[in-house]
Amino acid sequence: MAISNATLNGLTRTQLLEMHYTMALLRRFEEKSAEEYTRGKIGGFMHLYIGQEAVGVGSITALRPSDKILCSYREHGHAIAKGMHPNTVMAELFGKITGCSKGKGGSMHMWSNDLGILGGNGIVAAQLPIAAGIALAAQYQGLDTVVVCYFGDGAVDEGAFHEALNLAALWKLPVVYICENNQYSMGMAVEKAWSISNLLPRAAAYGMPGELVDGMNILSVYEASKRAIEHARSGQGPTLLEIKTYRFRGHSMTDPAYYRTREEEHEWRSSRDPIGIFEQMLLDHGIATQAEFDENDVKATQLSEEAAEFAENSPFPSLDELYTDVMVDNSTALTYRHLHQ
Repeated sequence: MAISNATLNGLTRTQLLEMHYTMALLRRFEEKSAEEYTRGKIGGFMHLYIGQEAVGVGSITALRPSDKILCSYREHGHAIAKGMHPNTVMAELFGKITGCSKGKGGSMHMWSNDLGILGGNGIVAAQLPIAAGIALAAQYQGLDTVVVCYFGDGAVDEGAFHEALNLAALWKLPVVYICENNQYSMGMAVEKAWSISNLLPRAAAYGMPGELVDGMNILSVYEASKRAIEHARSGQGPTLLEIKTYRFRGHSMTDPAYYRTREEEHEWRSSRDPIGIFEQMLLDHGIATQAEFDENDVKATQLSEEAAEFAENSPFPSLDELYTDVMVDNSTALTYRHLHQ
């Protein structure tokens, strides 16, 4: 087939293929993570991003490197999309010293000051007021930084959601709130939890723009995110995006997902896979070939395998690491340890 140099949604062929590769990398990385979890190499809770790749990649593509993101506990994909090396993410999952949090954070606590990844949060909705505070700091310093805050549909039922949106709107903070509505808050279907069908009335209640977005279409996510980010950067304040998506796996690795039917899961996987939808769009526009998709997938698989090998061969933190990076005077912590030996 003839390859077109035409742009799609203002994105070049190179950018579009890079987005495809990142989506493939997120998918293969999470599959490898699940494999390592079943081998007992990863402990604790682990929440996979499989099925939601278009949200993270589409929105982060619209950001500048200097912009900041905050996430929930389903944040491996966001971290990689923002630039964190898969080796670093996998090592953190393994609890190794080469991880982004020195192996002390685990699956739910990806962090990088350099990349503007200001944490995955295990407490539901904790990141929403923190994002407002970071946006306030940027505004106060006169920076043109935008903060993007990702959260699941379950966080909407927390008071922190309403408090954060109210202050962000009141002070016109440069923050974009993205609800990744994967339609199940753990095992609770959204239609059983929300008294409204979508979040647009809640955005309106706080005087901010709101938009519903197809989270399985990466270009729709990119366009909506770009509008919201430009809105925030120009000083006009926050936007609430409800991006409807679907997680292909259970809430966590230990969740058999009995609350939904296998037929429903098959329908989404077979006809609404965000990677397949994107590939078809690129094929239809003559922008890429199946061979290029296959090449991206091979590279993504290889990098994921290498990440697991890197994590396996990395050392665990030493016992002294228990007393570093804590918010107390180190001498106090050491004294406490000596008194209780």
